Amino acid sequence: MLIAEILWVALDAIIANKLRSLLTMLGVVIGIAAVIAMVALGEGAQRNVAARLQTLGANVLTVRPGQSFMGGVGRGQALLSVDDAEALRANPQDILAVAPEMESRTQVEHGASNANLSIVGTWPAYFSINNYSTAAGRLFTDTEDRGRRRIAVLGALVGQQLGGVSADSLVGQSIRIGGVPFEVIGVLTEKGAQGFSNPDESIYVPLATAQFRIMGSDRVRSIGVQAVSEDKMDDAMVEINQILRREHRLRAGQEADFNIRDQASLLTTMQETTQTFTMLLAGIAAISLIVGGIGIMNIMLVSVTERTREIGLRKALGARPQDIMYQFLIESLVLCLVGGALGLILGVGGSYALQQLAGWNTAVSPESIVLAFAFSGGVGVFFGIWPARRAASLTPIESLRYE
Repeated sequence: MLIAEILWVALDAIIANKLRSLLTMLGVVIGIAAVIAMVALGEGAQRNVAARLQTLGANVLTVRPGQSFMGGVGRGQALLSVDDAEALRANPQDILAVAPEMESRTQVEHGASNANLSIVGTWPAYFSINNYSTAAGRLFTDTEDRGRRRIAVLGALVGQQLGGVSADSLVGQSIRIGGVPFEVIGVLTEKGAQGFSNPDESIYVPLATAQFRIMGSDRVRSIGVQAVSEDKMDDAMVEINQILRREHRLRAGQEADFNIRDQASLLTTMQETTQTFTMLLAGIAAISLIVGGIGIMNIMLVSVTERTREIGLRKALGARPQDIMYQFLIESLVLCLVGGALGLILGVGGSYALQQLAGWNTAVSPESIVLAFAFSGGVGVFFGIWPARRAASLTPIESLRYE
């Protein structure tokens, strides 16, 4: 029997039982749709993490206050100061740039509008370390920082918080931060939310200005440090550790009262964790696909029993055992592939709906589509072999006598 003829006979048998075939495929449809949707959610999360990695800036380390100890007993939260940052940039070896940062939420006014916004005091190097660029105007300079100039650079969405105006239109105008007038000299390009904070809704001012005109403190929240290259990250961490231990007068063996974090490593760990959860969710979704395969095997066994006389007649007319086996195997494969195609459509549509309606990050990759479709075909072959072999093993005489 020719392959084309075998395929036609298999399709004819499927079409002859439309409702049963549709119900049989339902398990495969749900399984493939679930796998596609789960993988799309995981892929979207990984791409989101990768995008955040790019916005962090290259070779960035963050120094934060840690716990202060005396005699092995915690004494409370340690502090970082501008002097620590000055020491880091005094004679750098593997350090390219340093930017201390202090932040507080303060009432900001413009005309009749006001909002409680995050005010970030920092050095000009902060923008290059964190890969910021301007959409309008300019950034402040070291000279303006030392002069405690009352100037500000706005995040891209600050204008929406101050009366719904465009942030670009505020360049050259005056805003009041904590009752103190500041001239807007620039607006940053939109960067997107990062965890619980959104830099697009922050206002950036010179560090010295923030210390003496807004916050009244010389303590900083963190110090951003950029290494000269990725290869020198470990050397830069050693240099930071040595300098700060000297500045904080910590003895050899005494626990450090500060933490040094590699932001890129943290997000890479998040990406690996997301990938693990993606595989876990896809594995759980694949269980329904296996259940669908078992359903197909069950229906094919029933079909073999129902068509025993037909099998005997075909064999009596010259059909070989392998022809009968191919016929039932192709029926099982077609059921799974058609179900897989419907599941792909449903899964891609569901992923798009989650993105549009729920605002979740989803991304359907071509690899996941090919893998899911190939897996559905594999399920069809695996669960179709037993019924096909059973049909091929029937003898013509016993089949024709079957009632």
